[in-house]
Amino acid sequence: MSQNFNIDYLKEHDARDLCGMMTLNADIFQRFFPNTLARNLTLADSRAYIHRKSEEIGKKIEFTFAIRNQNGKVIGLIILKNIKWDIGQGELAYCLERSQQGKGIVSDSVRQVSQIAFREHHLKKLKIFAHKSNIASIKVAEKAGFYWSKTLSNAYRPPNGEAVDMEIYEMDYER
Repeated sequence: MSQNFNIDYLKEHDARDLCGMMTLNADIFQRFFPNTLARNLTLADSRAYIHRKSEEIGKKIEFTFAIRNQNGKVIGLIILKNIKWDIGQGELAYCLERSQQGKGIVSDSVRQVSQIAFREHHLKKLKIFAHKSNIASIKVAEKAGFYWSKTLSNAYRPPNGEAVDMEIYEMDYER
């Protein structure tokens, strides 16, 4: 596991880092992370986003983790979302700034958040949705121990685009 990063929840003082990361990497986040990008275009937006994410954590609606470099700067996000507590299932989504990609940081972060989801939140299954053209995301899922489950037809509509099929990768909790 990489020693050059850590994960924890977003904090109020992260707004500047988060806004900078999202806007400087807008071109790569626009297609598959458009809602998060749209909510972090200004410093005020990022402050509001972090506040909302803290409330969601408190209500156990969604868990947003910051991926931080060794200096504590936010370089990415991992979100445990679409949680169905009744069946013990959730979904992971992630993004990482361009300069940090290809170093195994997201794969390691996904493994860590998966363990939190299973051990602390008692989920039984996690899913990752990835478009077949997003090879990096597919590699993250596979390196983190997820297996391909199926293809969902017309499952996602990117901004200003046609609906596209999404590949579903899953991980089951093994006790």
